[in-house]
Formats: sequence, C-alpha cells, structure tokens
Amino acid sequence: MNEACRPSTCPATTSPSYCCAPAIPDDVDALVFDFDGTLANTTPVHEHALRLALRPHGVDLNHDWYVRHVGLSIHDLLAALPGGRQLTHDEIIRHSRTHLLATMHHITPISCVVSLLHAARRAGLPCAVASGASQLLVHPGLDALGLTDEFAAVVAREDVTHGKPAPDLYLEAARSLDIPPDHCLAIDDAPDGITAARAADMHVITVADGHLTPTCKGAERTAHLFASEAAAPMPTTISRFRRMTT
Repeated sequence: MNEACRPSTCPATTSPSYCCAPAIPDDVDALVFDFDGTLANTTPVHEHALRLALRPHGVDLNHDWYVRHVGLSIHDLLAALPGGRQLTHDEIIRHSRTHLLATMHHITPISCVVSLLHAARRAGLPCAVASGASQLLVHPGLDALGLTDEFAAVVAREDVTHGKPAPDLYLEAARSLDIPPDHCLAIDDAPDGITAARAADMHVITVADGHLTPTCKGAERTAHLFASEAAAPMPTTISRFRRMTT
C-alpha cells in the first residue's frame, strides 16, 4: 500500500465545508485540472485582455456576461457574444493573446489547487490539464507557475472538436493518461467546465473563493471527499491510500 502525505495549507479559520486539498478517494487513479481560474488566477487578466481587444470594434464587454461564460475558449466566447459573429475574430484573438503573453509573468497560482496537484503527484497519480484555452497560452502559463513537469498530458482547445461544455477535453485528457474517465477526478472552476467533466463521467470538484469544494449538482459523488472535514477540525495532513495491486 502506498501512502502520500502533505501538510495542509488551509488557514485555521477556513470554513469546515471547504478544504485546501481533500483526501483523494481510492477509486481515483488520475486527476485532470482546468487551467484558467483553477490552477491559475487568470480570470481578471483574460477579461481585461478581451475587453481591450474588443474596444476598437466598438464592443464594450459586459462583466456579468463574461462571468457567466468563463471557461469557454476565446473562439467560443466570440461566437456566443451578442453580435460577435460579425466581428473579425482572428484580429481580436491576436490582440488578446498578445496582451496575455506580455503579462503572463504576473499570473499567480491558486494555492489550494496546487496543493492538491502536489499531493496527487507525491502519491504517484498521473495528472493532466484539460483547458479551453489555446496551447499557445497554456504552456507559457504552466511555465510561469513552474508546473510544467507535473503534467503527463496537456489538452487544449485546438486538440478536440468541441470545447466545454462538451466532454471532449476531459475525455481526451483521460485517453492521453490511459485512465478510464470514471476513475478520474476533474477540478474545474467554471459551470461549463463542470458540465463537461460530468458529461465525461468523472468525479468533479470545483473552486470557490480560492478553496476546493464539492459541486452543487451530483455532490453525492464528491461529498465524501469533504465529509471528514465537515465532521471534525481541519486535518493537519493530506493523505491518500491506494489499494494494493498485484
């Protein structure tokens, strides 16, 4: 039996319904992470970059609309944007990506998610990224966070036919890891990403206010990850026990 432990990074005042890095259940053999808003706090800079790119075209990006569509690739965002189909997508995307690449060194990790990643890696579990963004942005982002070597596979929007909320990204990540989707734990902050992971038949947890928490729908599949934290003080270690295999 293998065991991996890592000190909890949760502050003492953290609500017991949240946990920085919950125990990974025994039937999970791989973890698949979204990037933007999950591994890295990039949502504000992405919104700002898109707003700057749209401004020369006379479009004022609505904050509430953007928040509802977080998790979509920029191609899918522009397709969904009211009046967006009439815009010159290539020019807008090029402008937005130029700004994002120039500010990539400013992105910061979401510490609870990175703690879960490190706990999984120390337990010997393979991990992948399933991002609605382009490889052109995801790889520099992972480099900026110093996380590139933690992932056995990186799947981005151009690698699949359909982006989130379709399950393609998560299914391709599971295929790349050679792990059945129902033995994967997906971590995603956006409604479309959560929908995609559920459609892929993965266990799912999400990120709320910088903490990992069960998803509202289908929480029975993930609530057991947090049950012990709700019933007792926040643990001082993160543990994962895997079944002995022969």
